Parts: sequence; C-alpha cells; structure tokens
Amino acid sequence: MVCLGNICRSPTAHGVLQKMIENRGLSGDIEVDSAGTSTYHIGERPDSRSIAAAAQRGYKLDDQFARQVSISDFHDFDYILAMDQDNLFHLQQLKPERSKANVQLFLAYSNQSDRSVPDPYFGDGEQGFEKVLDLAEDACRCLLGQLEQGLKQLKEVE
Repeated sequence: MVCLGNICRSPTAHGVLQKMIENRGLSGDIEVDSAGTSTYHIGERPDSRSIAAAAQRGYKLDDQFARQVSISDFHDFDYILAMDQDNLFHLQQLKPERSKANVQLFLAYSNQSDRSVPDPYFGDGEQGFEKVLDLAEDACRCLLGQLEQGLKQLKEVE
C-alpha cells in the first residue's frame, strides 16, 4: 500500500487488510506493508486522526512507522498498490524493468466508482479519515477475495 507520506491512507489500508488476513487465518500466507513515495514522515507513526478512526472500527495502526518505498519492495511484494494517480505515476517510474510486481491503483480492487483514495488532509476534515476507512474496507475485502482464490489455486497445484 503506497501513498505520499505513509501516515494516513496507506497505513489505514495496511491495518485494515492486516486484520482481515488475521481474521481469516492467513497471516502465514500473505504479508502486507505500507510505504510512502516521499521522505516527509519517515519514522513517524500514522496521523493520530487515522489511528483514532481506525481504532473505533477495531483496526490497529499505532504499531506502524512511516517509511519510503524502496526498490526492494518491487521484488519482495507481488502487489504494489497506489492510493492515487500521482502515487501510481511515481511507482511506475521507480519500478525496475525485471520486477514482476503488479503496480496499480488500490481502488482497482473495489466496488466503488472512485479510482483514487482522497487525501484526508485536503477536504473533508475529520470525515475524510472515515472516508479513507470506508474505501479501504471495501477494497481490502475485494482484494482479499482475489488473494484467497489465488492461494487456493496454488494449493491445488501442489
């Protein structure tokens, strides 16, 4: 999960997907992480408003620390999911030629018509953090369904 600063949108998506993975008993099969395209907040915890909104829904974000996306991410992860078009553009520029990582918009795995997760710092105030959670829950449910299907197919082949 990748956004600009790695303190609100991507850690929220990370926390939501992590809990869904744990609830389905898939922690040993699926690894999730988040990063930012900038260096603005490296080492900081997610925004306190993100932590509070997520905690109200049972998600834990306060154990995450912002980091910048690295070239190794393109080799370590199968999916690199951008929160918006600007993040996607930066990721496509960084992606090594030999990487097989699927780099695309996070909301491509969503039932929503939105294609970008809006940055809560610009617009809806406190409600913006709730909107991020709404979008993350929907996209993570859809993504996890696809990941589970892929895992099932892999296990059938083995």
